[in-house]
Amino acid sequence: MCPFATRVVILGGVLFGAGGMLKFICRLLGLLCLSFWAHAQAANAVSSSTEAVVARPAAPSVVFLNPGYSTETFWVSYTEFMQAAASGLGLRLRVEYAERDPQLMIRQAREVITAKDRPDYLVLVNEQYVAPRILQLAQGSGVKLFLVNNTLTSDQSRLLAEGGTLPAELLGSLVPNDERSGYLMLKELLRQHGPLAPGQTLDLLAFSGKKITPSAQLREKGLQRALAEHPQVHLRQLVYGEWNRERAYEQASQLVKRYPQTALVWSANDEMALGAMQAFEEAGRQPGKDVLFSAMNSSRAALQARIDGRLSVLFTGHFSLGGWAMVMLHDHAHGVDLARHGGYNQQLDLMQSLDQARARAWLKINPATDYRLDFKRFSLVSRPDGERYAFSLEALGRRQGSYEKLPSGDQAR
Repeated sequence: MCPFATRVVILGGVLFGAGGMLKFICRLLGLLCLSFWAHAQAANAVSSSTEAVVARPAAPSVVFLNPGYSTETFWVSYTEFMQAAASGLGLRLRVEYAERDPQLMIRQAREVITAKDRPDYLVLVNEQYVAPRILQLAQGSGVKLFLVNNTLTSDQSRLLAEGGTLPAELLGSLVPNDERSGYLMLKELLRQHGPLAPGQTLDLLAFSGKKITPSAQLREKGLQRALAEHPQVHLRQLVYGEWNRERAYEQASQLVKRYPQTALVWSANDEMALGAMQAFEEAGRQPGKDVLFSAMNSSRAALQARIDGRLSVLFTGHFSLGGWAMVMLHDHAHGVDLARHGGYNQQLDLMQSLDQARARAWLKINPATDYRLDFKRFSLVSRPDGERYAFSLEALGRRQGSYEKLPSGDQAR
């Protein structure tokens, strides 16, 4: 019984003796007080529990500004792998599609950075050189920026570091080795073609992406390196298909007439390869037989073309960059100094060359289930200094029996 009820009972006994009615009233007051005390204790327990939940730190939050179309196979696959990684690592990820519009991306960045509930990290691609403008918007916001696939160009870095250092908001970057990918695509095309007779030459057409996109520039650079090693291959023309199938189709419809002896077609992505292939087929050519095509990415249409033999060379792997970036941001949020594990700016060499058997296996991949790898095993939380990230698609490939890592050198097998 609470102290208040005790006093009531004692006072009733002193003033009224053993009167039955007064005893009843005293007991009633005691029961009411006891009930009030029990409710108060329960409410206090609920309040303490609520405070404990509120005090628990929220999961790190990330926003990704996806530069592609929300219907674009590569960027949708990129997002799916990224979301699987974020889910497995306990990160809160939100994705905004810029629909290939750099001005829309800048507006999205402004909204994210100025929002009341702005994220801990903003992940973006330096598509069409938008990164410096977004860095400017982020100054003083507390939001850390992380670049994937296309990082700052050397000129951009030099201009941003005029004060001595790059902006504090720029955390780091993770990019593929696009130069090597462009190089290997031509090397593999030549391997598939077979040796040339003395004095024999080959005509080559090339379809690159957007001219002002760093990844397109680097893939072109790799193409030029391979061409320098094979002077018998003549690059008749390089055009900018801007990653678009229809544009590449229209360009190839003219080029196949202009260069009827074309034997090789190098494409910086699968959409352009498929568009160019259609134009060559309409002109009576036979892809995979009298003209060989190469491409990057793993859309279902590209995988099927590789299985059918119409596409002779297909590379994939860089769709996974966003997922691996999630591992690095997870680690940073948990106190890992990335400088002690390979640096804040890293380059990955994850590309795989898919033959017909591996293309069949990749065609069976279901992102909803097969992308759910154990991403925590790639984390370096509590690992010794100097240990590097060992990101790999081996686990994904083994689920379908399709894994084969490219050699560390520059010769494609």
